[in-house]
Amino acid sequence: MSSLTAAEATGLLGVKPATLYAYVSRGLVRSEPGPAGTRERRYKAEDVHALLGRQTIRRDPEGAVQEAVGGALHWGVPVLDSALTLIAGGQLRYRGQDAVALAQEASVEEVAALLWTGDREGWAQLPLKARMPLQPLPHALSGSEALAYALTHAGAHDLTAGDTRPGALPAQAARVLNLLYATLERFERIPPAPDLALHARLARAWNAPEGADLLRLALILLADHELNVSAFTARVTASGGANLHHVTLAALCALQGRQHGLSVVETSELITHARRDGPARALRDATRRQARIPGFGHRLYPDGDPRAAALLEALARFSADHPALKAVQKLAALVRAETGERPNVDLALGALGQVLGRGTDDAVTLFALGRAVGWLAHALETVLGGQMIRPRARYVGRTG
Repeated sequence: MSSLTAAEATGLLGVKPATLYAYVSRGLVRSEPGPAGTRERRYKAEDVHALLGRQTIRRDPEGAVQEAVGGALHWGVPVLDSALTLIAGGQLRYRGQDAVALAQEASVEEVAALLWTGDREGWAQLPLKARMPLQPLPHALSGSEALAYALTHAGAHDLTAGDTRPGALPAQAARVLNLLYATLERFERIPPAPDLALHARLARAWNAPEGADLLRLALILLADHELNVSAFTARVTASGGANLHHVTLAALCALQGRQHGLSVVETSELITHARRDGPARALRDATRRQARIPGFGHRLYPDGDPRAAALLEALARFSADHPALKAVQKLAALVRAETGERPNVDLALGALGQVLGRGTDDAVTLFALGRAVGWLAHALETVLGGQMIRPRARYVGRTG
């Protein structure tokens, strides 16, 4: 695929360099390292021409409708407004606050309250520490499967689930989140500990008390990521009037794909193979199987995923000599030299799971627990906005 210099890209688009960089940060234009020995970056010609086409179409109202149904849902311009999360300039912000900075000192409860209500201090008024009555459920083989069973049952039987009054929604979200942690405690066969902080409950359930702060960091960094597949699923489901338990269940189902939440399984496998066979062979085999390198690069962070950087730095402070972290460092050095790509959060989560001695299924559970905060925030914003999300389809089939 051909690439363009910054001057060529800005010339075609008729914009300033700062605008081009904004397009890159939003994932509209992909960038890549320029010639060796320079700091120059190149820009995918395909993306620039696609963006130029969008700009042209916007001058035509009928064309704009066609763009909305044809291009906006595929890494395109935002399809709806949101005040929750901003990804721009290589940074991730929750309601205007830097997520990496929040992860250094905030609690999961505070970040949940911030995303749900806009008030970080409002968590104390939410039922995040209630003792949950849990019903018998089918035997689950993984933590995420147990969460799905619990959400299905509670969505049908929780007497408060249908209360969608605006003032009741944050408390409903808190009940759902609390249910997830209580379910994991039961899955791990330990007594519930609702008085502990959420990250401490997780560390206790996983018998990893020394890793509690690492888990807090990861949960906050995972809390939301704009309109990803599962968050958009939560919005669509909420717009149809589903209760928050079933909204969260729908999002959890959307997470179960290798292009989304299950990507952490691939990165954990990559780390395992790198520890056994060395980074070069592990990368070669992974690329052959998946036609890409798992755990590296992110279209929204052309200069590196800040979530991965923060989590890997914390892991290095926690256990610098751990074999999994050594393998990640070798993988990162080799991929950076060959492609210029940096680790993304999936690789960091794979490393975290191995450092704490957990299995690959647990990495998916961690992803789900962290992202549930954002799913619920998107659901609340959708319900309060009062709009049905119902895209139109552009028919391309036979007409006769």
